[in-house]
Amino acid sequence: MADLLALAPHRSTTVGLLACAARERGMDVTVLPRDRLPGRPTAGTRVHYYGGPRFAASAAGRLGIALLQPSDGWLDALPYAFTGRRIRCVPLSEARRAPGPLFAKPPTEKSFPAGVYADGEALRVPVGAEDDPLVQISDVVTWAKEFRLHLLDGEIRTGSQYATFGRLDPAPLTGHADEPEVRAFVRRLGAACADTLPSGVVLDVGLMRADDDRGATGRWAVVEANMAWFSNVYAADPARALDVVLRSAGPGAGVRERDAPFRRP
Repeated sequence: MADLLALAPHRSTTVGLLACAARERGMDVTVLPRDRLPGRPTAGTRVHYYGGPRFAASAAGRLGIALLQPSDGWLDALPYAFTGRRIRCVPLSEARRAPGPLFAKPPTEKSFPAGVYADGEALRVPVGAEDDPLVQISDVVTWAKEFRLHLLDGEIRTGSQYATFGRLDPAPLTGHADEPEVRAFVRRLGAACADTLPSGVVLDVGLMRADDDRGATGRWAVVEANMAWFSNVYAADPARALDVVLRSAGPGAGVRERDAPFRRP
């Protein structure tokens, strides 16, 4: 049985790192054609995928790939103890009536820029989007540090700091001064909500700055959850990140029962 990593036709540092990691473990790697449907896999080939959701929509079914992703309402359904802020997932028509300032983003895909908006009326959604798509809105908070964690079966397989105070600042999780606290927070989250995420997923967590005169850092909280098959690895170990990518986007026949609810339609 041969394993193949199929890549969407776009270049990025993460694509290169994952491709190298796949070849080092003996996998075949191919870049899918941009202008036509990919050929169906040969018998005995297990195909996995890394790339964007729009391209996956046309290629995944033909390749027999099941894409796992968190549910659109996962973050706003989490207890406040893990989010540290009010979060709602609402139709765009309702979001546009919300007072500001507010933070808004698409629930999972990147259909419009995530960011702070003066109010709901400032939200703009690209032409071609569904009539009243869901939008996630939340309180505006300041993240002192943010970490991206590749989770496999609820455990941190690898991870990376990716930002400090909103600025790109990659650094490996291993050996980081905040590693013990990050791991402890993820263990608490897993103990309470282990069955609410796919077995292969990316979780972003951060240290939220407290609102006080000293500007002191405060609580650890979840930033968001993402599809592992479309997430930057930053300074994480690419080989370990690949383990999570392969679980999150692989042969449909191999999807575990516990992951069935997280299959992308």
